[in-house]
Amino acid sequence: MFDFKLDHLFSYRATLQAPEVIGPVPEGIRANFYVTGGEVRGERLNGSIRPVGGDWFLVRRDGVGTLDVRATIETPDGALIHLFYQGIGDLGEDGYDKFLRGELPRKLALRTAPNLRTAHPAYQWLQRLQCFAVGEVDLERSEVSYDVYAVR
Repeated sequence: MFDFKLDHLFSYRATLQAPEVIGPVPEGIRANFYVTGGEVRGERLNGSIRPVGGDWFLVRRDGVGTLDVRATIETPDGALIHLFYQGIGDLGEDGYDKFLRGELPRKLALRTAPNLRTAHPAYQWLQRLQCFAVGEVDLERSEVSYDVYAVR
């Protein structure tokens, strides 16, 4: 058994455009959610989510949605931090068929593993972390929110 600890790093909220639904492709249903903005709040990291990036979301035939997210955080002192992660949101066993019919849940729980990269000297410590995040997307409000933890 390995010893570990989760330290709360920051929370964030981002707003999204309505999804760009590509539709069924060989891997599943592709839908892209583009970021329009947001905010980051934490003890050591604060800032805004720039209106760039998004989630290249794929709903597999088993109803599991896989996330592929890239976004940029801008801190008050001008640092740009690349936030990227993969994760899952389980739409249920019939999630694929429901998604095809446009029957989306109001909210969907998300579990991800974020990484952060920057050239700014004040935030080099972020690049030494592996993170774990729990959150949810509110599809009616086009908003996603997370609590991000550093695994120590």
